[in-house]
Amino acid sequence: MLLHHQFIEVAKKYPQKTAIYEQMSGKEVNFEKLLIASLLMAEKVKKYQGKFIGIMLPPSAGCTIAVLAVLFAGKTPVMINYSTGATQNCLYAQKKCNFRTILTSEKLLEKIQEEPVKGMVFLEEVMKKINILEKLKAAMVAKFPASVLKTLVSGGKEDDDLVILFTSGSEKDPKAVMLSHKNILSNINGILSVLNVSHEDVFVANLPYFHVFGLTINLWIPLFLGCKVVAHANPLDYKTIVDSIRKHKVSIMVATPTFYYWYLKKSQTGDFDSVKYAISGADKLHPQIQEEYLKIHNLKVLEGYGTTETSPVISTNTPDSNRENSIGRPIPGIRVKIVKLDTDDECLPGEEGKILVKGHSIMKGYYGDLEETSLRIRNGWYDTGDVGMLDNDGFLYHKGRLKRFVKIAGEMISLTKVESVLDMVLPDGTICCVVEIPDPVKGAEIVAAVTTTEIDQKKIKKLLAKHLPSLAIPKRFHVLENIPMAPSGKVNFRAVEEICRKLEEENE
Repeated sequence: MLLHHQFIEVAKKYPQKTAIYEQMSGKEVNFEKLLIASLLMAEKVKKYQGKFIGIMLPPSAGCTIAVLAVLFAGKTPVMINYSTGATQNCLYAQKKCNFRTILTSEKLLEKIQEEPVKGMVFLEEVMKKINILEKLKAAMVAKFPASVLKTLVSGGKEDDDLVILFTSGSEKDPKAVMLSHKNILSNINGILSVLNVSHEDVFVANLPYFHVFGLTINLWIPLFLGCKVVAHANPLDYKTIVDSIRKHKVSIMVATPTFYYWYLKKSQTGDFDSVKYAISGADKLHPQIQEEYLKIHNLKVLEGYGTTETSPVISTNTPDSNRENSIGRPIPGIRVKIVKLDTDDECLPGEEGKILVKGHSIMKGYYGDLEETSLRIRNGWYDTGDVGMLDNDGFLYHKGRLKRFVKIAGEMISLTKVESVLDMVLPDGTICCVVEIPDPVKGAEIVAAVTTTEIDQKKIKKLLAKHLPSLAIPKRFHVLENIPMAPSGKVNFRAVEEICRKLEEENE
């Protein structure tokens, strides 16, 4: 099955049902109008050269139309991050994937205060140039049966590219991840087999579509089932998002821990009464946030786990199957095994090691990077780069990034573990991040960045000493106004490390 063909089936089944409500404009677009607009736009996209078409748009009807139109035209959408360094990200994507055209919006560029890049095409200008005859033709074509419509748009195979997404780049340069129709479809089927979701559910599109969590959950599942989506162009407008969840009776909410933290701060009892599933991913959810949601909203926020390369969901807790501190059981269609860090021998239940994943959700590879692809996928198993363990009942536990282990004076120290202990001893509401800096004697040292008022470092270090070896206790604490975050809601470790290194140099 091709996902844009499935959308046609859904649009014919629920033509007058609202597909997208745009919070910012107040505009509602039903499935029939979404189909007509996508057919119209596809005729324009066919004229652009190349296999890839960049898309740099926030969650909206326009972005959904652009994605469908590119697929209808037989091309592949390349989703571009506009939230940080949009110009640089456009140029990087164009060079990496060798394409020119980027579908975007003048309003978006104005809002993020970026200049146009060569190859940009503004949706506003394209729509202005569409004449009445073109509109009538698209409306007439949209009346054809689904079986006929599917022959008029691009076909292909399930292994064809559905999208190119870029990794967050929080640890090194972003990689271009090739995800096929089969990858995303397999993930959707796995998710829907453990969660009871139907066309009657309402999703809140609070995550950007250049992030795989937002793309699969908030774009493709609703298009696949025929659900209403409440789209928010600004993911940081927390109060507005909370209000829309209540107003539109949103039943499916996914977000990152950072977003859940701010929704909690901006909400009041009753705001989440309609929510059936609230799932957190992309980073560790603090237990205190879970406790507050239960206490204030009687809502259990469930943790899941995934990566861009796995389309994304690997595992998730569900209301009927959940375990404290775990990231749930692998979803159907996904196999997980834990192997030893040094030998690749499989670990026993309860033993920590590298998390390897196998299944149809695993990416085709990194575009233009065969070497990196072969390093990460061996014998069909994808190496997540994460450390974890499985218990006797098949629940998966995330213990940190392999790259977030640092060797100090010959000892391997988990930066993630240091952060978890810091969370216990720092004042409530404090966000912390621990990073490695060079040390001429030990090879490396640990420093911590925290968002709080000035702290008593000696007192904090004494508390840490009760739980951590001396080598794992941060050498120094740097108080920052904000911890740099990636658009996905993850901590931008590279940025934090750069800030801390500069501060260390100033202290010398």
